[in-house]
Amino acid sequence: MAGGMTYTAIDSTSLQTAEIYGQALVELGKAHPEVVALTADLAKSTKIGDFMKQFPDRFFNVGIAEQNMFGIAAGMAKAGLVPFLSTFSQFASLRSADQLSTDLCYQNVNAKVIATHSGTSFGQAGSTHHAISDLAVTRSFPNLTVICPADGVETYNAVMAAYNTKGPFYIRINRGFDNTLYNTRDYGFEVGKAVTVREGTDLTIIACGSCVYQANQAADFLEKADGLKIRVLDMHTIKPIDRDAIVKAVMDTRRIITVEDHNIIGGLGSAVAEVVVESGKGCAFKKLGVPDKFAPIGLHEDIMNVLGIDANGIINAVREVMKADFELDDDWDDEV
Repeated sequence: MAGGMTYTAIDSTSLQTAEIYGQALVELGKAHPEVVALTADLAKSTKIGDFMKQFPDRFFNVGIAEQNMFGIAAGMAKAGLVPFLSTFSQFASLRSADQLSTDLCYQNVNAKVIATHSGTSFGQAGSTHHAISDLAVTRSFPNLTVICPADGVETYNAVMAAYNTKGPFYIRINRGFDNTLYNTRDYGFEVGKAVTVREGTDLTIIACGSCVYQANQAADFLEKADGLKIRVLDMHTIKPIDRDAIVKAVMDTRRIITVEDHNIIGGLGSAVAEVVVESGKGCAFKKLGVPDKFAPIGLHEDIMNVLGIDANGIINAVREVMKADFELDDDWDDEV
């Protein structure tokens, strides 16, 4: 096992990204009276209920009618309010895809979607609640900024950035508690700019969401066990993606692995691959994520292990990619 952490049942509550999102929204509500919140009968599960307790007159439960919620939020935004609407990622991206596209993105309204229970984080609920296609859907919508925070601290920064940036946002967070990657909010979060978690010259791991912590654990283990210097990029913003950081990683390390709790088709891996191909530069490349099938049912950490997107799976992938052969010269003309 590469690394690890210890915690108690009491600690787990404070580690939840959703808990921190709820706290951030309350903070915004106190400072900005135009902020309102909407839920589709999931106030407790998505933690947007924290806002309800503080500001009951600015909280709206539309019932189990996610599509209506998007239309209502669009109308509120048109009237000058800043609506934060929250539901499970699967419902926000697929069940409400038409409304997300037409009501929010097409009109380019100032509404913010907090999509919870993303990826396989609600693993025991079954395949209907695994959001493994939402990034593929949402990153294809014009005007929509798509963010997948690595932990609770980054979720806080993403929520604040969403308020301070005009236009529709889709912020994708997990169901349960996440390992803490950042110990301070002042680590350089900026929409559209990757965070370099650690430097390296042998290979670059580009990850998002809960996989960033796993990638960092794997890089730490590989440095001690194999002497490898692995760069880890927290690609929290899926759209607009940080093209410069990707191309620099290709030029510097010539080996790229992407890791995401999402289908390997259409998500982070595909977005990174598009940038690599368009750059005209060659590199060894591997995508880790959910293969082209539905994920198994179980606890999140077990599913990540089965899919090979935990630290151990990433270690195995790095060792495999390190064996890949490519030209070591600096002449890129023959790479095109």
